[in-house]
Formats: sequence, structure tokens, C-alpha cells
Amino acid sequence: MDESRLARVRENLARRTVDQMLVVDPLSIWWLCGYYTEPYERFLALYVPAEGVPTLFANRLFPDASGCGARVVEFSDTDDPVSLVAQATMHDRPLGVDKELAARWLVPLMEAGAAPRFVLASDAVDDARSIKDARERELMRAASRTNDEAMAWLVDQVRPGVTERQIADGLLGEYRRLGAQGHSFSPIVSFGDHAADPHHEPDDTPFEPGDMVLFDVGCKRDWYCSDMTRTFFSAKPTEHQRAVYDAVRRANEEAEKIVRPGVTFAEIDLTARRVIEDAGWGQAFTHRLGHQIGLVDHEPGDVSSTHDEPVQPGQCFSIEPGIYLPGDMGVRIEDLVIVTEDGCEVLNSYPKGITVLA
Repeated sequence: MDESRLARVRENLARRTVDQMLVVDPLSIWWLCGYYTEPYERFLALYVPAEGVPTLFANRLFPDASGCGARVVEFSDTDDPVSLVAQATMHDRPLGVDKELAARWLVPLMEAGAAPRFVLASDAVDDARSIKDARERELMRAASRTNDEAMAWLVDQVRPGVTERQIADGLLGEYRRLGAQGHSFSPIVSFGDHAADPHHEPDDTPFEPGDMVLFDVGCKRDWYCSDMTRTFFSAKPTEHQRAVYDAVRRANEEAEKIVRPGVTFAEIDLTARRVIEDAGWGQAFTHRLGHQIGLVDHEPGDVSSTHDEPVQPGQCFSIEPGIYLPGDMGVRIEDLVIVTEDGCEVLNSYPKGITVLA
């Protein structure tokens, strides 16, 4: 059990006047006690009381949980895990639950009287996970270094006739060659005006000389995720294309410049958005500026106009402005940043200047 992380979660629960919580997200359980398994349809939960040793409820089919630092309650497929949880909870206190608790478990827990009231308490864990410790920051750096190397490989794959899907399908092998375990999300490979769709899924469209090329990719290495977007030209850009690209690049860089503790997520979003609005494409920037990232690619807490909380040292998030002109072109440039004590560290080193592929 990571006592420091457990203490942060308990502090967050105390601020919400919640004395107990049931954590079922497998990655959050791993983050707290180092035990991971994918339960699929079976029940897995870590019960966290305000004081004392947490209890892990795990099916006997799961890997051995001894040594995780929690009291382990095992059960079989013919046992009722709900009754076991109800025996452990405080029946006179609200029970916090995380957002991953399925109704097939939540409703029976309510019916069993495991607590007088159930409250959504995901943010107690989410807020704690958002502050990366020194080890986590190094793992985030390593994942982004791998992604930088993979971007160079992606560029080398662009040639007449190759399809978006062929490049996307080949990326997993390159990630593994570089030491990553897999994708942090499905890669986006977009040729030509497909880049005007922010979440385009690679298809059998072949590359043709003159196409613009957008890669939005990320790997998972030693549990932690990377995410980066770069947009390239395969012919000398027109004045219009250059103007769009320059607006996106400036929006990315201006937003990164203001990241420091105390600045709000909304202010960072606004900084980038103003650059694009002033360039005349405000309506074409159709999404929030970014998202937090760590054990999963999109963690709670976005970089948007509605997120008025100040950023804190250790938080890691994307800065990814874009301009999307359907039928014409699309440009997005994305980096990850980690908030430091007096600014931020940009995790991606792959160049952002206009690049014309040979």
C-alpha cells in the first residue's frame, strides 16, 4: 500500500466529509496498493475507511493479492460479494463510490443497506492521481520520449500509395520495438482534408503527393501514457495553409508560456483560443484546449473555458489547439506539459515548425 497516496485520498475524502469509499477502478486500485487485475464481469473493489487498513475484495480466480498492504477478502463465483462488502462498511456513514461502480453492484449494495447514503466520490481519487510524484513524472517523460521517436518513424512511412490504416497498423510494432507496451489510444492518421475531422479513424485512403498529413498518437510505457500531435505538408504550403498552421503553432506556444501554479485551466484555454480567434478562425477551433493524462490518456480535469481551478505542480495535461476546415484542411499541434514550481516542462521535443516531407 502506498501510504502517501492513501493519505492524499483520505484528505480529499475528509474535505468532502466522507468517511469511507469503495474504489473499483482497477487502475486506481493499482495506483493505491500495487495490485492489478482486469475483473471483467466479476467484482473487484478496495474499501478505504477514514482510518485503519483498507480491505481488498477479490475473486479467488484473480492473481494472488497478498502483499498489497490491504486486508484481503477472497470469494468465489458462487459467493455474494455484496454481502461481504456490506459487512465491512459503516452503516451509519455515507459511502463514497467511484464512477466505475456498475449499477449491477451499486443497486444491490443500496438494497443491502451497506450505507445510509451513497455519494459520488471519484474526485477524491482523481484529484490525488492528478498530482504526479517524482517517479510518475519520470515515467511520463520516458513515455513522451518514446513517442517522439515513434513520430520520426511515422514520418518515414509516408510514401505514395501507403494507406492511413497501413501506417496506423504498423505503429504498434514500432512502439514495442522502442520499449513501450502498447497504444495509449487508437492512433489517428489523417491524409488531406481528413485532418479536418479531429477524431478521424484511419481508413484505406492512400497517400497522394501534395496531401497534408496529421498524426495524433500515444503509447503506454510502464503504465503511463503519452500523447502528441504533429501536422506535416508534402508540398510547399500555400499562403492560406501557412497562415492556418502558424496560428495553431502560436496558440500552442503562447498557451505553454503562461502555464504556472496559480494560473487557471480556463486562462490557459483562453490564451490559445484568443490567438486563433484573432487570426480569424475562432469558429474552427471546435474543442477544449486539452485534457489531463497519466495512467489513462484522458484523465478527469480538462483544459477548458469552464475549468476555473488553478493548475498545481505535478499536474500533466495536453495543450492541443486546432483549426478544422472541412473540405479544405485541418491542423492540430499537441504537446504534453508538466506543471513545475514556477512554470511548466514541455515533454515533447519533436519539432513544431512547418515541415515539408520529402
